[in-house]
Amino acid sequence: MVQSIAITNSPFNWEGTDSSGKKVKGKSMASSEAAVRAELRRRGVIASKIRKQNKLFQKMGKVRPGDIAIFSRQLATMLTAGIPLVQCFDIIGKGHDNPAMQKLIMAVKADVEGGTNLADALARHPLYFDELFVNLVSAGEQAGALEGLLDKIATYKEKTEAIKKKVKKALFYPAAIMVVALLVTTILLIFVIPEFENLFQGFGADLPSFTRSVINLSVFVRSDGWWVAILIFGSVSGYLYMLKRSKKIRIIQDKITLKIPVIGPIMEKSCIARFARTLSTMFSAGVPLVEGLDSVAGACGNIVYEIAVMEIKDEVATGSRLQMCMENTGLFPNMVIQMIAVGEESGSLDEMSAKVADFYEDDVDNAVDSLSSLLEPMIMTILGVLVGGLVVAMYLPIFKMGAVI
Repeated sequence: MVQSIAITNSPFNWEGTDSSGKKVKGKSMASSEAAVRAELRRRGVIASKIRKQNKLFQKMGKVRPGDIAIFSRQLATMLTAGIPLVQCFDIIGKGHDNPAMQKLIMAVKADVEGGTNLADALARHPLYFDELFVNLVSAGEQAGALEGLLDKIATYKEKTEAIKKKVKKALFYPAAIMVVALLVTTILLIFVIPEFENLFQGFGADLPSFTRSVINLSVFVRSDGWWVAILIFGSVSGYLYMLKRSKKIRIIQDKITLKIPVIGPIMEKSCIARFARTLSTMFSAGVPLVEGLDSVAGACGNIVYEIAVMEIKDEVATGSRLQMCMENTGLFPNMVIQMIAVGEESGSLDEMSAKVADFYEDDVDNAVDSLSSLLEPMIMTILGVLVGGLVVAMYLPIFKMGAVI
């Protein structure tokens, strides 16, 4: 039901007068103009003008996870300073440079002004505020400790976003370099090699086999390269399409990812860090362990770990200890299991989980830096072989002519 609201609601700009006759204006998220009028009547506002926000404007900008992390920290800081909730939304929303984020904040503000509690207002936007976020806010509202819980959420979001960026850096850097190498090679084959081919036609002598192979490759790329590009693009698009809709393909991909040399260990450490960080945040907020494991599973970032955590949840629900359940999965190192065991026995599971998260976040950071240092000479070698090989192939006939003369 929550999801349908997020899909059907649209932003509306409105103007009107409040109960004191003062002119007011604002933005609301609703399914129709009638719904906006009804909402404004409940707030004591008589609407004089309501118009749906321009679709072009709606598409401007994009709400990024980093925006949500910053929003969480700003909201926690302002509430701790004693600023009223609605005023916090006004300050944060009007000061934001991203129109999409501004629209989201003002939509939540409108719901809160209409009498909706903060957790329910956030739950109406599941694309941006996940179940974990909403559950923690709800726990904070019920316990009367919203400022403290928002501070925990902000810390959690900042930590998880930081580790996501590190993992993306580990994957993006080599991929970007290989794409550049492919583009440079393609440009040489399409535009440079043909010039040498025309030059060699006047030699009247047999070309070296290496040179002939490169020229043949150039001819193939110019004549049939488009079909190859279309085939590759179609295959990648089809794979990504199926990946979003097939759980089996996701499982296969994530299993393979964890086994890739160098990259696999980084992904594994990232999953453990996010598992521990989420577990610590949920448990410190007073969320029951079985209930919190649902959010922990979704936060791992790898479906192999997600399935394992759901199995852990089922075992914990029957009375098993978390330590034993984690050991049964075979996915967690002994150090992690022992620290969780100590946390269970001492009643400090949140603190021990936080220590595990800190350790593995630092480990991921160091691993990514080491990977970058390792890849730089390797990538330069690959680029040198590709480009240098093409250059040597083109100059071999010229060298041979010079030797004959």
